[in-house]
Amino acid sequence: MALVPCQVLRAAILLSYCSILCNYKAIDMPAHQTYGGSWKFLTFIDLVIQAVFFGICVLTDLSSLLTRGNDSQEQERQLKKLISLRDWVMAVLAFPVGVFVVTMFWSIYIYDRELVYPKLLDNFIPAWLNHGMHTTVLPFVLIEMRTTHHQYPSRSCGLAAVCTFAVGYILWVCWIHHVTGVWVYPLLEHLSPGVKIIFFAAVTVIINVFYLVGEVLNNYIWDTQK
Repeated sequence: MALVPCQVLRAAILLSYCSILCNYKAIDMPAHQTYGGSWKFLTFIDLVIQAVFFGICVLTDLSSLLTRGNDSQEQERQLKKLISLRDWVMAVLAFPVGVFVVTMFWSIYIYDRELVYPKLLDNFIPAWLNHGMHTTVLPFVLIEMRTTHHQYPSRSCGLAAVCTFAVGYILWVCWIHHVTGVWVYPLLEHLSPGVKIIFFAAVTVIINVFYLVGEVLNNYIWDTQK
């Protein structure tokens, strides 16, 4: 795909995420007023990750255009750092967290939506916004992977970073329950302490698997093209 269409595509995706975030924050939901606010939900954290990632992509595209034909070694070094940051965020956060949110949300939603997205939320969140938060994330990140080659970090470093994020969020959820006495997700209310530990361990494993899937898919797409 040509460079300019890719730039336009990334800019459009970035604007869509900005619109989704603005509309979501404008909703007057009781959950937004409690401890942790929107930041206790992985969906919201993922939206911020995706918006930051595509913002970095757009910034990288603009920097690439501005430095094209320029012999400045300093600008070239800065561009390489920006590209490295873009690739790291894609590998460690944007792809695994985005795919995890989409697959886990819809899997639990199909089984019993009350466990993850109670019907009461339909009064606050319109259907298009729900899909913007839980559906379009997957095709957007796949489009980015298909249009741009991303250099993954070493597998050990990548998995360590993903584990750090997963464990950090789990601890954050547990802390919120410690402070408020309420679990962020209704599903956790139905699990015994032992099952919760198994569930959290399984979640960590799953998000690591998605990291490996992203690495394999990225290599497959671009090795095939080579």
